[in-house]
Amino acid sequence: MSCQHLTEAGVVEVGSTEECPDCVAIGDANWVHLRVCLTCGHVGCCDSSPNQHATKHFESSGHPVIRSAQPGEAWRWCYVDEEIG
Repeated sequence: MSCQHLTEAGVVEVGSTEECPDCVAIGDANWVHLRVCLTCGHVGCCDSSPNQHATKHFESSGHPVIRSAQPGEAWRWCYVDEEIG
């Protein structure tokens, strides 16, 4: 793994990962999978979801690394370097 963002990404405390709070706020329950920002703990829906809130969070915050919130998955994704770890 050559991505420094993935290497330096830590672990954050996360509340519920059962719903996308941004989708709930707009009255939409059509998220597919959830992702967690490893900088601040923001939970957002994946790019297969209509609203793509995880990517929108990256675009507005610049926080580079997310992880899957799906049970049994431990992968991480760096938006900046487009690498998975």
